[in-house]
Formats: sequence, C-alpha cells, structure tokens
Amino acid sequence: MPSGAFYNHETIALDGEAFSSCEFRDCRLVYSGGAPPTFADCRFDGCDWRYDEAAARTLAHLKVVWNLGGKPSVQALIKDITVAR
Repeated sequence: MPSGAFYNHETIALDGEAFSSCEFRDCRLVYSGGAPPTFADCRFDGCDWRYDEAAARTLAHLKVVWNLGGKPSVQALIKDITVAR
C-alpha cells in the first residue's frame, strides 16, 4: 500500500499489508487471519474493525474456551494484547 494514502468510506483487506502515514475515515477494516498488517503513524476515525475467515474462527474458538472454563487462558491473552510495550 502507498504511504500517506487517505481512505474514506472504503472496505480494506488488511492481511499482509503495510500502511505508513495513512488516514482511515469511516472505513471497514477487514482482517481474515493471514499475515498481520503493519501500521506506522496512521490515523483512524470512525472505523469498523472486522474479523473474517480464519480470524473469525479463532475468535469463535476463544469464546468456546472461555465458556468451557478456560477464562484464565483467554484473560491472559487479553492481558498480553493490552500491555503496552
């Protein structure tokens, strides 16, 4: 993807993409479970983050784990995600 791009009311597939100094306004950002995207100095305003295919199946699996008593495992993942690095 180009650097410094402006996206407005678009659906953007994120898998494997690299974004630098981009602005996203009211976009649908879709991750399907492929290579994680990278973002450097990007801005997001009013975007809808979606998870499809393998990513959606992973989230569904985590919900099953949670409901079967694996709450501590899922909470540990959430903590790992939210800890600033």
